[in-house]
Amino acid sequence: MKLETIDYTAADSAQRFVQSLHETGFGVLSNHPIDKALVETIYEQWYAFFNTEKKQQYLFKPETQDGFFPASVSETAKGHTVKDIKEYFHVYPWGRIPDELKDNILTYYNRANALAAELLSWIEKYSPNDVSQHYSIALSKMIENSQKTLLRVLHYPPMLGNEEPGAIRAAAHEDINLITVLPAANEPGLQVKTKEDKWIDVPSDFGNLIINIGDMLQEASQGYFPSTSHRVINPEGMDKTKSRISLPLFLHPNPEVVLSDRHTADSYLMERLRELGVI
Repeated sequence: MKLETIDYTAADSAQRFVQSLHETGFGVLSNHPIDKALVETIYEQWYAFFNTEKKQQYLFKPETQDGFFPASVSETAKGHTVKDIKEYFHVYPWGRIPDELKDNILTYYNRANALAAELLSWIEKYSPNDVSQHYSIALSKMIENSQKTLLRVLHYPPMLGNEEPGAIRAAAHEDINLITVLPAANEPGLQVKTKEDKWIDVPSDFGNLIINIGDMLQEASQGYFPSTSHRVINPEGMDKTKSRISLPLFLHPNPEVVLSDRHTADSYLMERLRELGVI
């Protein structure tokens, strides 16, 4: 298995992109519409924010799940017992966001949502008929005006050497949502698991856009698009002293969207959040 970078502007980009998602659960795009300078500015602004105590003023609210999540309450991946080494901030347009960070992060949120809708239309167009007939509505319509779509600003702090045994920046997991849109982070470390149970690096050149399938699209496509395990490994050598900032946008359908005979988007999300111990 090899993850190839696909030029968004190429004539056959949509077909190749969807084929990559089917075969690997991941697609990597270059020359896409998301402005690299905007992403770089966001990385710099939020890196500075995570290095201040101001973040404590935005401590998350359990009932709304917006705001700052310190490392002490970080996620434990399904099937694991050790917390990931990370802290993060949940950005929703309706949620609490520091005023000085709001303009750029919401601009990115809106642009990435628009691109995600286009990519979902690609996925639907190139889904086999026996797969697409199970979509209850158009894939791009599933996320239209969704209040559930989550932009997570992740900070993986430098390694101090006193981390809990077995802890890594993000243990192997699958995403819950339809698709995830992720600009390449400021440091490498993202890996995807192949069908042969081997871990390979995801191309992380700055400017790449990484898209992966989530459990909800796997459910809606009856497994045609696989929700593939991925992880963020700990850095080695001098890279241990570096922070890593990451900006995944988790595209969630509206709660009432029917995914399958078994699940709506809401019932699926609640089941997974209970498994993760979030609710």
